[in-house]
Amino acid sequence: MDTARKDGGFLGQPTWLWSLGALVLGLLLSAAAAFLHHQSLQRAEHTRLERLAERSFDAVENQLETCGLLVRSVQALFLSSDVVTAVEFEAMYANLRPGELFPSLQAIGFAERTDRPAIGAEPDGREHYLTVLVAPRSGNSRLVGLDIATQPENLAAARFSRDADRPVMSAAFQLVQRAGMPGPNDGITIRLPVFSGGPQPRDLAERRARERGSLAASFRVSRLIEDALPVEALDRFDVRVLDVTDGGDKQLYSENPTPTAVPADATGQLFARELSYGGRTWRMEASADRDDSAAAWLLPVLTFGIGALASALMATLAWSVAGTRARALALAKDLSAQYRESEERFRALNELLPALVMLARAEDGQLAYANQACRDRFSIGEDTRLVRLADLVEDMALRERIVAMADEPGAIFNEPVRLRAPGQAAFWATLSVSRIELGGHPHLLAVANDITELRVLSEELSYQATHDSLTGLYNRREFERRLNAAIAALDAGGPRGALLYMDLDQFKLINDTSGHFAGDQLLAQLAALFAGILPADAVVARLGGDEFAILVENTDEARAMALAERVRLEIDGYVFGWEQRNYTVSASMGVVMLDGPGLSQRALLAHADTACYMAKERGRNRVHLFSEDDSETTQRRSEMEWAGRIREAINEGRFLLHYQELVPLWHGEQAEGVHMELLIRLRDENGGMVSPGAFIPAAERFGLMPQLDRWVVDTALANFSRLHPSGKPVKLCAINLSGPTFEDDSFADFVLQRLEDYGVSPQRICFEITETAAVSNMARAVEFMQRLRSAGCKFSLDDFGSGMASFGYLKNLPVDFIKIDGSFIRNIETDPVSYSIVRAVTDIGHQLGLQVVAEWVADDRARDLLRGLSVDYAQGFAIHKPEAALCFRNQETVNRN
Repeated sequence: MDTARKDGGFLGQPTWLWSLGALVLGLLLSAAAAFLHHQSLQRAEHTRLERLAERSFDAVENQLETCGLLVRSVQALFLSSDVVTAVEFEAMYANLRPGELFPSLQAIGFAERTDRPAIGAEPDGREHYLTVLVAPRSGNSRLVGLDIATQPENLAAARFSRDADRPVMSAAFQLVQRAGMPGPNDGITIRLPVFSGGPQPRDLAERRARERGSLAASFRVSRLIEDALPVEALDRFDVRVLDVTDGGDKQLYSENPTPTAVPADATGQLFARELSYGGRTWRMEASADRDDSAAAWLLPVLTFGIGALASALMATLAWSVAGTRARALALAKDLSAQYRESEERFRALNELLPALVMLARAEDGQLAYANQACRDRFSIGEDTRLVRLADLVEDMALRERIVAMADEPGAIFNEPVRLRAPGQAAFWATLSVSRIELGGHPHLLAVANDITELRVLSEELSYQATHDSLTGLYNRREFERRLNAAIAALDAGGPRGALLYMDLDQFKLINDTSGHFAGDQLLAQLAALFAGILPADAVVARLGGDEFAILVENTDEARAMALAERVRLEIDGYVFGWEQRNYTVSASMGVVMLDGPGLSQRALLAHADTACYMAKERGRNRVHLFSEDDSETTQRRSEMEWAGRIREAINEGRFLLHYQELVPLWHGEQAEGVHMELLIRLRDENGGMVSPGAFIPAAERFGLMPQLDRWVVDTALANFSRLHPSGKPVKLCAINLSGPTFEDDSFADFVLQRLEDYGVSPQRICFEITETAAVSNMARAVEFMQRLRSAGCKFSLDDFGSGMASFGYLKNLPVDFIKIDGSFIRNIETDPVSYSIVRAVTDIGHQLGLQVVAEWVADDRARDLLRGLSVDYAQGFAIHKPEAALCFRNQETVNRN
């Protein structure tokens, strides 16, 4: 009896101590976890604020650059004309739309360089700058006649900008024209010289000799800064901007009434950057209060609560386990039986798994176990010890890594590998290997899944994303990426290079006489021709249509011109035969040198296009080297011509709307109305139809697509009941939008207003945007879509798969339809890869709840294949050929007559 009491006392006392110790330890760990959680949240918030501050600083810096470009564009007016009248100056100012693009702009003025002083002043024989042109005249009339030579700092800035021919920004000053008006009279000027008409002066002496005067634009600096800052930055930060030029410390802008910023201590966070522009240096500071509110501790407190609950449970468990020796032994026996039963179930389950499961001894790598799928795949007999795990891996370096895991406790291997058994073909698999302890001995547990088909499809998609499907050359997107890399290398001190831009002469003649298939064959044959005449490291791409580009690095002007001439001669001597016809082929080529830092992809391609255009203008079948003089001549001729023709066509009503029907591949939806896509068409001055491929690229290049898209939306909604000639109700009308259009902040409001004005249900409108445009500005595209989708409009992602391999983007874009690019549909009957891609896109689209549309459906066979793949809608000539909308039928008839 005494012994029992002693045992009970001996066992009872430590039980409570262990339970209490487990509870205290758990609470301490929970408190530490809550504190670390809070610190992690604070660090994440600091990182987000830091990125927001960087975006804010970039926005103000970009705004200053844009204001400088504004003054530079006005400078071009004086270069193109020896005399600029006040009327022309005002018209130029009105065309710039400063109220929309530059709300902070106060005035643009031109001070003429002259020997005569201001009116009423005595001649002094010195040089003067009299302000003779001001726009807008309203509110700025007192600036007329102002002699900036009387202002030493202003005069010095004018002369500095003349000698350097670059923008010069003034210090902040009080705006004369805003005296007595509400708001701060804070102002700055950005100044540029004005030279006499002709090409840009080349050196200092010519700039001083040809100086006509000085051009200045004045801005309200506080409005300029505030308009540039993101809304989120204004909400989250106290922003302060100081002019610290020459050690000064003048405040230009501050949201906080107090002039001092919050220091970067425990109570706040401060981000700062110095911006240099036009000879002045601004310091931007963005301060934010540290979030120490109760809400910031909510998740850490929840973490502590969970930890405390777990600690209580652990203490209870410790008390229960240590309660009695008999219960522990019984529990151990029960768990042992359950373990054996679980192990038997695990083995039975592993035998049925399609994955390859292997267990190997760590010391020698021999297999101790392999499931049925593994034994069948590698032809392993009953004695698995004859096979070593590492020997199944084909790559020697990966074999060594797996062998080394035997000496690394906790090691994990998870990579795609090629597996191979002796006498068998290799295959791709994802192999996961973990080092585990089993029965007191280290083992390697390996699980492999065959991914051969998935990898082949991924490689095909990757190739499609970077190559042109017709020629096998790089596509435009990949070429632009390679060009950007070459520009970056040049900026870092790399070798010079050259860009060759080629356009076939009279290619349209082959398409018109022998068909587009013949033209495609010619392009494919020419692509094969390039391989024998270009250097091995040259980057060759088909940019679209019959346009090709060649990037050659580490070359000079002479070698680049010689290479271009060799390519031209090879093409000139090529004879293309098609159906008993022979065609001679020639090409016009433009050459642009990559020979200095500061180049941009857009400028290089524009210059190459200009040089190619000049080659065509001068007789075709020749090579032309780009120069700045050619750029100005071509810009005046081609840009003004196309911009004028498109604007004139809008004013004269020569744009038309055609429609093409889409049909559901499941008959149950046919009775619900017509599903159509609207297509824009243009008639020239003589009544002939102009191909969209002629004016759409020009409209995109010269920034006219938003105006055309507004015309299409307004015309379609105004005539919504008169689009289809049958009189059937329109179930869904698709309207294409260009990338610059949905980046216009006012376009969504315009659409919503027109829907209300014409009484058209938003649920019947679907806007189509291309995959490339949406991905290039993902955040803006999503914002635009969500704005109109909230009103009921639908969205379709057009040309899907044409250049991105972008399945991942679908999860982030709020679209209702995806339209598979027609290049895949065109080859679906003959190309297994195209068929697999269409099937994959359709399956993924349906899993995301989207409807799938196939375009370019040319025959009933393709239509049947698409129906078998569960594609929802079909569009193409086999379904319906485009025709004029009902509201334009009379106009079509008049033009034909």
